Amino acid sequence: MQGATLGFATNARYLEEIRGLPMLQAAQESALARRWRQQGDGSAAHTLVTSHLRLVVKVAAGYRGYGLPMADLICEGNVGLMYAVKRFDPEKGFRFSTYAIWWIKASIQEYILRSWSVVRIGTTANQKKLFFNLRKAKSRISAIEEGDLHPDQVKLIAGRLGVTDQDVVEMNRRLIGDISLNAQIRKDADSGEWQDWLVDKDTDQEARLSESEESDNRRKALCKALTVLSGRERRIFEARRLLDEPLTLEQLAAKFNVSRERVRQIEARAFQKVQTAVNSAIAKTTSSLAVHYAASSRPSKPASNGLADGQGYRVWLQHSPTPVIPAE
Repeated sequence: MQGATLGFATNARYLEEIRGLPMLQAAQESALARRWRQQGDGSAAHTLVTSHLRLVVKVAAGYRGYGLPMADLICEGNVGLMYAVKRFDPEKGFRFSTYAIWWIKASIQEYILRSWSVVRIGTTANQKKLFFNLRKAKSRISAIEEGDLHPDQVKLIAGRLGVTDQDVVEMNRRLIGDISLNAQIRKDADSGEWQDWLVDKDTDQEARLSESEESDNRRKALCKALTVLSGRERRIFEARRLLDEPLTLEQLAAKFNVSRERVRQIEARAFQKVQTAVNSAIAKTTSSLAVHYAASSRPSKPASNGLADGQGYRVWLQHSPTPVIPAE
């Protein structure tokens, strides 16, 4: 095993070293596996591994088309082989090579998925299956050229592999590989870079500042409007309009020792007072902002419509502290 490990300097030397390693018969495999499982015999496990190194090379050769170094594929396959030795149960009645080949493939495939792109791909079973079978599926329908697939080809491949059309489209684009954002769009020097065509979908800084100012103005207007209410009105208004889970009329009626209808009347009156005060405050703020924008030659922001219903209060307060309403 030491000679085989040191032989990784070149593929040719490594292949030459493992070519002379002995193959095992079924009875020998079972005996070695039992010694390893029952007695922890490291030499038995060593023999099982070295006798199947050629199997790893054979499996790794099937993944050369992914552009990764053959030596790396063999290394990862050997890791899978050692996992197979650790978990192999000879009492199941199968040959070790039949069991080990699945561990070898899994280890190599995981390495390819990790190394293929700087962006992790193939996180689900269907995506892994699609990644390793898409090229075969494309070759079967003569769609071997690079670039986007035709919609009919996408449907055909998706049906054969049992995935969605969108999965096929996205994975086909990923198979092209990573492209630098600084790469030229065309060969001529004046074509520009790919990053020049990226669009920022976020709102611009001026719009975010304007929205923040309006939100602050509304919050201040609401806090100021609450001061026009009496103590009982404020507590009922908060319980019915500002809480995420408003209290029922029956709960408030029991709390204030009045009828449900009386609670409803107080709530309606308090809402009307607050709405009037808020609209008045917003109108004053909007008027002063319009004068400011006009003086700075900037377009003024449309006036707010004020508060329409109780839900509007809660929406405004979701991302801000709830006003402290003193007890009665």
